[in-house]
Amino acid sequence: MKVLWWIVLVLTVVGALNWGLVGLFEFDLVAYLFSDMMTVAKVVYVLVGVSGLLTLILSVMHGKKCNAEM
Repeated sequence: MKVLWWIVLVLTVVGALNWGLVGLFEFDLVAYLFSDMMTVAKVVYVLVGVSGLLTLILSVMHGKKCNAEM
């Protein structure tokens, strides 16, 4: 299970960095890397989105757990 959460973390960071590049320089790294493989780029975008949702859910769950221990 730890491997899954490391993958989620890496994908979330990749997504955050990609959006930072888009915002600062209008450069989409994922589209650049997978320009010839749009299906792969879409899969990466979906995986990053799912990872973001999982990160949000885990953060909320962890926050509730921490508040309950106080």
